Amino acid sequence: MSLSQDLIWRGLIKDKTFDDPIWLDKPQKFYLGIDASTDSLTIGNLAVLMLARRLIDGGWQAVLLAGGATSLVGDPGGKDEERELKSHDEIAKNVAGIKAQIEKLFEGKPHEMVNNLNWLDNLKYLDFLRDIGKQYPMSELMQREFVSTRMGEQAAGISYAEFSYSLLQGYDFWWLFKNKQVQMQIGASDQWGNMLSGVPLIRKKEGQQVQAFCMPLVINKATGKKFGKSETGAIWLDPKRTSVTEFYQFWINIDDADAEDYLKIFTVLSRTKIEEIVKQHNLHPEKRLAQTELAKELTELVHGKAALKFSQKVTKYLTGQSPIVEADKPTIEEVKKALTHTTVQPGTPLSEVLVTTGLVNSNSEARRLIIAKAIYINDQAADRDHLESSDFSNGRLMLRRGKAFKDSALIELA
Repeated sequence: MSLSQDLIWRGLIKDKTFDDPIWLDKPQKFYLGIDASTDSLTIGNLAVLMLARRLIDGGWQAVLLAGGATSLVGDPGGKDEERELKSHDEIAKNVAGIKAQIEKLFEGKPHEMVNNLNWLDNLKYLDFLRDIGKQYPMSELMQREFVSTRMGEQAAGISYAEFSYSLLQGYDFWWLFKNKQVQMQIGASDQWGNMLSGVPLIRKKEGQQVQAFCMPLVINKATGKKFGKSETGAIWLDPKRTSVTEFYQFWINIDDADAEDYLKIFTVLSRTKIEEIVKQHNLHPEKRLAQTELAKELTELVHGKAALKFSQKVTKYLTGQSPIVEADKPTIEEVKKALTHTTVQPGTPLSEVLVTTGLVNSNSEARRLIIAKAIYINDQAADRDHLESSDFSNGRLMLRRGKAFKDSALIELA
């Protein structure tokens, strides 16, 4: 397939300033801006970064922009209230953090990293108003979705700083056009209003036509929420924020309804390979083949082969494929990050442990499930309401409610 055909098949083209996607088949130079409000990217950011990789593979030259200046102002896109302002030092630290992650993701891929602080930091305010602000009609700016949403009835409102953010983004595109010959900007659909700022500015100031296009915002079909969030918060690329095993498990637990879409969006697997995976998955959905391929591809991409092997090893203990009593100390520590855990004395009522670990809500529910043979100690259905010394091996056991491994807890001897 051509690049445009591949992007269409993967569902990666939403809004665009060019008429026909075939325009993408003549490679030029594009840029992608990345917010630096935190020191780590999330898997929500990963979606558009994978789009950038596809463009590179299609022959495009990439400029990846870390928003060291714009992050000092705060991006209003996708937010219903003002962002908390970060210090210069914190933003610099964030830029360094996300730059390291981007360099790892784009290792072996030709690209250039830039920081808009390098050209916005010394910009004179009066010059900006005369050269840039004069090019934007207020009627046009007021129609931007992020402005109308924040200015609506009972909305939180918007500061002049965040209102001006899209002008800075327009300036970025203009600067990159003049100095780096960038012809296109890409992003996610929640950035579309900001992305439209550069196209008319360059047309007015340079008499040249440039383009922009955005991919759809990835949404969890089951929850309707912006992708990248779990019950405990965002899924980060930084293993200090989201452990490698938690990262791997997130993809393993993706709903069947989303698995095919995510294979298209997040992996570099070919159409033929993805269609074969989906075919086999649909024959035996209980094996979660599509989710397993997602977890393998993305854990290796983000964290490397060694981390993938370790997360697969830990998963075998989490799912009962390997006895937890055989796990070494590093594995146990990783298991504790993925599961609730506690310490007990022999003779402790099983119902009490179940409530303490959150596997059930009450003692009565615990007793009912024990009677129904729905509580498992080391994969054996519990037949009593207390733990004995013989249940432990190497000072630990795995407690589970039902068949789902995610409803498990690690229990250790006090």
